[in-house]
Amino acid sequence: MKSIAFAAVFAAILPALSIPVAAGPIERACMASDRGANRSLCGCIQQAADMTLSGGDQRRAAKFFKDPEAAHATWISQSRSDDAFWERYKSFGQTAEAYCGG
Repeated sequence: MKSIAFAAVFAAILPALSIPVAAGPIERACMASDRGANRSLCGCIQQAADMTLSGGDQRRAAKFFKDPEAAHATWISQSRSDDAFWERYKSFGQTAEAYCGG
C-alpha cells in the first residue's frame, strides 16, 4: 500500500520537476551582457531582483545592462518617479551585493 501511495505522489510531482524555470528579465540581461557573468551569478542577481523589484522595475533595470547611459540618465533625472525608482534600484543593488557578493 505504501508503494502505491509513493508512486501516486511521485507521479503527481513529476510534471513539476520537468518544467524548466524561466529566467527573469534581470537574469536574461545579465547572461547577455559582455561582463563575463555566469549562470549562477546571474541567477542569484535575479533572486535579489525578485525580492526587491516589481516586474516593471525589473524590466526597466534590465535595460541598464545594455545601456548604462540609461541608468545615468535615470540617476540624474529630476522626476519624482525616476527618484522613487532609483531608490528601489539602489536597494536591489545592495541586496544583490549582500546576497550574491560572497
